[in-house]
Amino acid sequence: QVQLVESGGGLVQAGGSLRLSCAASENITSINAMGWYRQVPGKQREWVATINSDGSTRHADSVNGRFTISRDNAKNMVYLQMNSLKPEDTAVYYCNAIRWPGNYWGQGTQVTVSS
Repeated sequence: QVQLVESGGGLVQAGGSLRLSCAASENITSINAMGWYRQVPGKQREWVATINSDGSTRHADSVNGRFTISRDNAKNMVYLQMNSLKPEDTAVYYCNAIRWPGNYWGQGTQVTVSS
């Protein structure tokens, strides 16, 4: 079972930046894909970005050009660099890992963007 711990959330003004971190309990090179999702109360969890085992990345249209997912294999860490933050980016951000057939989640970290 893969354990994930997020950190780096907080309160930031619109236009500011934050970097979220996700620490994995296992060698992330053995994980098929890792990603970030976000959720606001009363809404479904929304996909934000994915980084695959080959290093390829994808980002949701809503964050493309502002957010960047990356990883450090040596540290078993995945990051989400968030720039030009908007109030609508306010949510709990969750780290996700897929190691077939398992699908694993962290506990989430709150990001609040004030206008």
